Amino acid sequence: MVEYKIRSYVGPDYEVVRDLFSHGMSEYVPAVCIHVVTRPWVLFVMACMFLSLLVSSKSIILPILAITLSLALGRQLLGYIWNMYIDHCLKEDLQDIQKTYMEDQGSHFWVAEVEDNVVGTVAAKPCDENPDELVLKRMSVRKDFRGHGIAKALSREVIGFARQRGYRRVILNTLMVQHEAQRMYESVGFRKYTEFVLPTVYGQLVNFTISKYCYDILPIN
Repeated sequence: MVEYKIRSYVGPDYEVVRDLFSHGMSEYVPAVCIHVVTRPWVLFVMACMFLSLLVSSKSIILPILAITLSLALGRQLLGYIWNMYIDHCLKEDLQDIQKTYMEDQGSHFWVAEVEDNVVGTVAAKPCDENPDELVLKRMSVRKDFRGHGIAKALSREVIGFARQRGYRRVILNTLMVQHEAQRMYESVGFRKYTEFVLPTVYGQLVNFTISKYCYDILPIN
């Protein structure tokens, strides 16, 4: 078992924290592509394209090349859109981590460290809609350090922080491709209480589902 420690974020962690988030989110691109390609309407369009080209060209090579090119272009487009989301996050709360998470007593940012190397992150801030709820954000663990309980420990750190600060519960969002993360949160005690499709044209087209989880903070008797 890897020995690690969890501590509060400090200024020198800035670049490695941002890189850890970027690399972690980039890992989901292949899963997102598979999710999109397996949508019924996408499969139908590709089947129609294949059959139309097969009939018109009377050659198997052209429709195969067309489908292959379409998949390659789709992969590039989805990768571009996903990178736009990552850039948005880097320019939002991760632009100034100190100001966003460390200057208010109701929010915080932690890192997990192994042999003086940051290998995991998690953040927490009050929910804009309900001040009694704490939002768990920016959970990320370096790929080669997963499976050692680091993500669970980071989750429990947020839960402990919420309990100390008097929050009623901890909430978080996961994407439809984050199956491993969902299982981890459930093992810690989070439960899924609702899910919804992203209310955009793109979200509706590809059934981009977001699941909301919560952990209820029980009062201490």
